Amino acid sequence: MTDDVGERLRSLRKLRGVSQRELAKQCGVTHSSLSLIEQGKVSPSVSSLKKILNAFAISVGDFFTMDLDNQEQIFYSPDELVDIGTGGVTLKLVGANRPNRGLTFMIEHYPPGTDTGSEMIVHFGEEAGIVLEGEIEVTVGSSVRRLGPGESYYFKTNVPHRFHNISDRDCKIISCASPSRAF
Repeated sequence: MTDDVGERLRSLRKLRGVSQRELAKQCGVTHSSLSLIEQGKVSPSVSSLKKILNAFAISVGDFFTMDLDNQEQIFYSPDELVDIGTGGVTLKLVGANRPNRGLTFMIEHYPPGTDTGSEMIVHFGEEAGIVLEGEIEVTVGSSVRRLGPGESYYFKTNVPHRFHNISDRDCKIISCASPSRAF
């Protein structure tokens, strides 16, 4: 974590995509003063720092505790998504390399006749998704429904569930489950 006020301020400003001049206008501090603070040549008074941080709508406490040096990957190209599917089903996991992931977010592809397996799936949490293309038969406990484009689902995953493409067309789904599952 960056300890220097000037470095932290510069990191925050760049993170928010604001120029020095723009920030100076927003907070009523001269551009030269802001530049000197960011260079570490001048330490701002508490009131000046509050004035600057008000432009970002963050408190002084949050400013000193927020992680501005986070190097976790944020954006993913299609070839960086990890396929965790089996049996012909493609389950592209977004953010597979993120430590302590809080959710499982996937792009699912079910060719005709494929499914999540003959055994029902059970785990702790919740799952939601929306069908983008094709159709999928979703079984949750004793409820069974065939969903098409634009239709969605949301259920507690401690209820046994299963997905099966019984159509003759590919099915694509975007889904999210929490808490994150290790694959």
